[in-house]
Amino acid sequence: MSPTVSSGTVVDVWGDIVGQPRALAQLQAAVASPVHAYLLVGPRGSGKRALARAFAAELLAEGRPDPERHRRLALAEEHPDLVVVERVGASISAEQADRIIDRASRTPVEGDRKVLVLDEFHLVTPAVGPKLLKTIEEPPEGTFFVVLAEEITADLVTVASRCVRVDLGPVPAGEIVARLVGEGVDEARAEEAAALSGGDLRRARVLAADDRLALRRQAWHEVPDRLDGTGATATRLVDELLAMIDDSLEPLRARHAAELEELEERVSRSGERGSGRRELAERHKREERRHRVDELRFGLLTLARRYRDQLVASARPQPAVAALDAVQQVAQALVRNPNERLQLQALFVKLGDRSST
Repeated sequence: MSPTVSSGTVVDVWGDIVGQPRALAQLQAAVASPVHAYLLVGPRGSGKRALARAFAAELLAEGRPDPERHRRLALAEEHPDLVVVERVGASISAEQADRIIDRASRTPVEGDRKVLVLDEFHLVTPAVGPKLLKTIEEPPEGTFFVVLAEEITADLVTVASRCVRVDLGPVPAGEIVARLVGEGVDEARAEEAAALSGGDLRRARVLAADDRLALRRQAWHEVPDRLDGTGATATRLVDELLAMIDDSLEPLRARHAAELEELEERVSRSGERGSGRRELAERHKREERRHRVDELRFGLLTLARRYRDQLVASARPQPAVAALDAVQQVAQALVRNPNERLQLQALFVKLGDRSST
């Protein structure tokens, strides 16, 4: 869903911030007297980027003759003095750090302020932190950094020490339900999406709009009933589930195709130079990978809930406890980008062995 940008005269700057009252209050209070750098730390889907956009919008609108125009442009990430840096590839590289330093050194296009938002900064190569340290600690006057990270990694410690830290948590399920219902989602569907989202509002919106969600959830829920401890059955189940994940990617791929077509039209008008083709391709790869991981987490969460139900109802809890532990290990391994097919096959064989004992 796009940021909240009103077509009228008043922009709802903070309207996209859901379930983060402390972080919201902290940045709203900082608008009047901002410091050089802020570090927003919280899980994916907690609203870090929306909060950064809103904060940047207020900073860039401050003292301007047409503040609502600056707010609208910043919320759409189209303001000339808002620089949003996304990683290219698996991590933020030293090459990207050089470009960040260069952008920070430039004079603002409008007014006397500039905001740089550094997204997914927990994914930095070891050389990036030291390279950027001085620029973030002592940026040019009127330049503000807003750094976004899911956690404080070892490579981010020194940079974090130069920033005001703002913590965000998972969005509470009740807040997600209320927001989805307010956006026109049926309450029962909103509750289901919120329960399966893991506190990720973005993911909840995807799930709420997915008519095939119930089919995929049922397929994962029935896995224990179909396991028999054999590799053949495990392989067949994995193939079915991965095919359903591939099918769920179609809306995302359609959007990507439209974005690529728009890029090609722009290139035909103005030329290839500075087109952002590479960046767009990298973003599409990241979004597709993120969707697959989200779907796998959703499936594993559904599977874990099935075994928790067994744990409550069973007089022999140990098999269910062992199954839950096995599912949790695979869920944790997803952050290392494993071979998902092999991981699921091994898990299903293990779960099948336990169900047959």
